[in-house]
Amino acid sequence: MVKMAGAKPVFIPLRYKNGGNSASSADWVLDPAELATKFNSKTKAIILNTPHNPIGKVFTREELQVIADLCIKHDTLCISDEVYEWLVYKGNKHIKIATLPGMWERTITIGSAGKTYSVTGWKLGWSIGPQNLIKHLQVVHQNTLYTCPTPLQEALAQAFWIDYKRMDDPDCYFYSLSRELEIKRDRMAQLLQEVGLKPVVPDGGYFMIVDVSTLNVDLSDVDEKQPYDYKFVKWMITSKKLSAIPLSAFCGPETKRQFEKYIRFCFIKKDSTLDAAEVILKNWNKQTA
Repeated sequence: MVKMAGAKPVFIPLRYKNGGNSASSADWVLDPAELATKFNSKTKAIILNTPHNPIGKVFTREELQVIADLCIKHDTLCISDEVYEWLVYKGNKHIKIATLPGMWERTITIGSAGKTYSVTGWKLGWSIGPQNLIKHLQVVHQNTLYTCPTPLQEALAQAFWIDYKRMDDPDCYFYSLSRELEIKRDRMAQLLQEVGLKPVVPDGGYFMIVDVSTLNVDLSDVDEKQPYDYKFVKWMITSKKLSAIPLSAFCGPETKRQFEKYIRFCFIKKDSTLDAAEVILKNWNKQTA
């Protein structure tokens, strides 16, 4: 989409700063010096994603301030994808970069009904920002869509109204979903560790990336032109009946190699689905032991 708009995408990866058999998404960080080199007089905007998909990182206030300082210094817009803002786990806090000094006037914050209320098929969301920026989104929106899903918009408005009135109630959906998912997250992380894999435990969102390099699966008979994670996922689906997403699908051309030994699992699933995955993984572990 950036290229379609006539711009040049410039990629910067999160760097892993830890080791061991397990890790937290907080161990993946932006290098401030590296980030600063990506800004120049031609930089028009930065796209930020927090909580992050696929890693699950929740950017701290200090990390956001580094980004904000660069945006202000170079008079750059910030497009902040915060669709997982309510899916943040204990010990972490979601901070909107638009709330930092000097950032409201240059930030568009994106939200999602699909992620907030677990109705991903609705494809319904919103953008928040100053009028001088939002008006351009309205023009694009009006000339891109033929019609809007009015019943779904009304349903979302009602859901917001219900939960707004019970924001101080633990049963508010904004809080109850993250409590429910934290249990599933911890279960999946423990299971993956037990079978010898290296999960990156997310601080937000409902995805978990896993280092599969320790499995040493021989994929020499699979199409060599594809990254390792693509070949691994195809092999796993066919031979183990277990599905995941190759992580390099999220990467720019310069960083695919860095992430090609990782895959992404989703844990916002019924317990019966997680039970089935547990059986598959434990049987797999017995076969390789």
